[in-house]
Parts: sequence; C-alpha cells; structure tokens
Amino acid sequence: MFEIQPMNPEYYRRQTRRSTLVIALLFLLLSMLCATASTQLLGTPGGDNFRWNLAGVLVGLLLTLALVRLHLWSRPFMAAAVYGWHLKRSLMRITNQMHQVKAGVAAGDEHALKLLRFYHLGLIQMHQLDGNSGELSQMVREIDSHREAMQQRGLEPQQSRLDPAWLEAVKGFQ
Repeated sequence: MFEIQPMNPEYYRRQTRRSTLVIALLFLLLSMLCATASTQLLGTPGGDNFRWNLAGVLVGLLLTLALVRLHLWSRPFMAAAVYGWHLKRSLMRITNQMHQVKAGVAAGDEHALKLLRFYHLGLIQMHQLDGNSGELSQMVREIDSHREAMQQRGLEPQQSRLDPAWLEAVKGFQ
C-alpha cells in the first residue's frame, strides 16, 4: 500500500539529482572496468574487440542494476528517488485501468471515486516534485469537480493512501 507523503520539491529534485549522479558514476566505473577486463582476458591484441567491449558494458549495466536494487535502494540518499519511483508506479497502475476507473466513477462506485481522487492527488504531487505545473493546469477543472462530487457524497477528499483493493474493485467496470 502506497501513501502520498509531503515532500519539498526543491529537496526532492536536489536528492534525485544526487542519486542519479551516483548511479551514473557507478555505471561508468563498472562498465569501464568490465569492458577493460573482458578485452584483456578474452580479446585479441590489436584485433577487433568490439563485442568484448560491448559485453563488458552490458555486464557493467547488470552489476549497476543489481547494486542499486540490492544495496543502494535502502540508503537515505536514495529515499527521494525511491519515493518518486513508487509514486509514479502507483499512478501508472491506475492509468492502466483508467477506463474502468472512469466507468466506476460514472456509476457512482465509492472505490472508483476514491481511486480517482488518489490519482489526482498523486498527479498533483508528481507535477510539483518534477517542477512541471504547466500540464497540471489543464486538469484543474476536472480535479476540482471530482473533489466537490466526493464532498457532496460525504466521502473524505483527502485520499492519500492507495488501497490495492480499490484497483480490484473497479476491474468489473467497462
């Protein structure tokens, strides 16, 4: 279950730039080391070692992915990037079922109403964190009218937690 947490956009961008730089440097270092090792061990001196260089870079990429996922993912300097990844993944799960969510909202389903509100709140935060408020301005009317519809039904408009059961509940709508 994912929950939207308050986060300062400047802090988020600063931390994600830092973690991106660390991962890029790690990839560069591992790729160079693996490419050099593969050409030295398996290549031919003075020959065409492109495939061994490429193989080394691919091994470096796989090692980088493994290190990030298994070792760096839980480090404090990665917290903002991990949060952003979870936020975007949660929004994508809803986007993949948006036609069912909208059908559920049209039918007045409480789960669909809550799901769409979570989606709107997550989208607002994602655009704020990424510093991309221009696209969000196009959705203001839809977001406001949905919030008002929830309030009229007596539903709490502050839906900051994504309940996976809501996604299951809207699967029946077409």
